[in-house]
Amino acid sequence: MQHPSGFSMVNTKRNVELLLNGFAPPLPVRTGTSIVGLIFQDGVILGADTRATEGPIVSDKNCSKIHRLQDHIFCCGAGTAADTEQMTLLTSAELDMHQLNTERQVPVMCASMLLRRTLFRYQGHISAALVLGGVDKLGPHVHCIHPCGSIDKIPYAAMGSGTLAAMAVMENGWHPGLSLEQAKQLVREAISAGVFNDLGSGSNIDLCILTREGTQHLRTETVASERGTRQVEYDILPNTSLVKSISVQDIEITDEHTYHLSSSCLFQPSRQLHSSASLGSEADRQPPTQQ
Repeated sequence: MQHPSGFSMVNTKRNVELLLNGFAPPLPVRTGTSIVGLIFQDGVILGADTRATEGPIVSDKNCSKIHRLQDHIFCCGAGTAADTEQMTLLTSAELDMHQLNTERQVPVMCASMLLRRTLFRYQGHISAALVLGGVDKLGPHVHCIHPCGSIDKIPYAAMGSGTLAAMAVMENGWHPGLSLEQAKQLVREAISAGVFNDLGSGSNIDLCILTREGTQHLRTETVASERGTRQVEYDILPNTSLVKSISVQDIEITDEHTYHLSSSCLFQPSRQLHSSASLGSEADRQPPTQQ
């Protein structure tokens, strides 16, 4: 049987019946990341924070979110850690095979096309939002690739939960003639804005500088959110409490009432208990009523 071309909607009725029968679909999980990429005068700079979260829990304080595809192509990933890791590993292997077959440097557009094809094939079910950067014979490139497979070819990009804060900083400070130090400082400020305005981003800042001369991957280049130090030392022994003040107040008795209970009231509940127990035992001895 020949299948029709185009998208298949055969599961639509099944999904509706599952919802009507009480099936609870899985809820989306909020992910936290701030990743950016921009083109400067001599190449491309990618930046990312290093905090990995599982809902409200910080699972890793120094994870790497900048992945190597080729020596001249790197990629920042936001979303589910397993999806971004496997997507970049798979694409890196395919690009290695392409480079061996063609015996030439892989263009940045080729890496972007492979990523977009895989993401579009799964229709957004792979939670991987990517910022791809690289330098080839055509110059520097920054591609913003969404989980559904769409692409934005722009001189600066930001993805993740800290996108709004990071993009605001880059829109204010980016211009085509940025030097290397200016571009690094702008990336630091953009990631820091995402860190301080988003609880899902934090810890350190990683940078990756790509130029025609080579690539420089800087792990923990900047500590964005340093841990605070204790201002006061407390000399309190274990299993003790610190008494800061003592206050003694006089209690004035304005009225006093005394109540006495009779002996009959004290023993009456026990007699009721014995009577109810005897009634229950007599009821148990009676034969059951037959219909």
